[in-house]
Amino acid sequence: MGRTVGIGIQDFKTVIENDYFYVDKTSFLKEWWESGDSVTLITRPRRFGKTLTMSMVERFFSIKYAGEGELFEQLSIWQEEKYRALQGSYPVISLSFANIKERDYQAARYRICQLLVNLYSKYSYLKDSDVLTENDKKYFDRITIDMNDGDATLALYQLSDFLFRYYGKKVIILLDEYNTPMQ
Repeated sequence: MGRTVGIGIQDFKTVIENDYFYVDKTSFLKEWWESGDSVTLITRPRRFGKTLTMSMVERFFSIKYAGEGELFEQLSIWQEEKYRALQGSYPVISLSFANIKERDYQAARYRICQLLVNLYSKYSYLKDSDVLTENDKKYFDRITIDMNDGDATLALYQLSDFLFRYYGKKVIILLDEYNTPMQ
């Protein structure tokens, strides 16, 4: 009997652990890594697997998922020791704007601020580290639902800087559905 096609499943771990039909896209990881690009924009038609691919990228690189290499063992990326060593070794910020579908600017801004507050709360351990200065900690505390435009505009940049200082590695930032609030 054939494998189940997990329609609408956008989480890489769910697809692999449930042995759903999966076209191995891990060669994308190698191709992307070796390109050395600072910014990559992936534009494909709807339902093409962009979110699942981003989930795969996060699962592969994120320090949060260090030690979960077994998800990749049967996939092409795992054939090279060089790439096995990269699994779980980078700070990754993953942010999706998929649920920001408000009809006016103020409501959309509010929801974006909510996303940023939630993101910062995931990294609250940074405030207890010695890599943040007192001013950095004050900035961190200003990331609230009613933050000013300046703080909101810089929030992602600042968080990536904090993570860079904490881990000593460049941060991979994944933005999914970035265009949804504009639509």
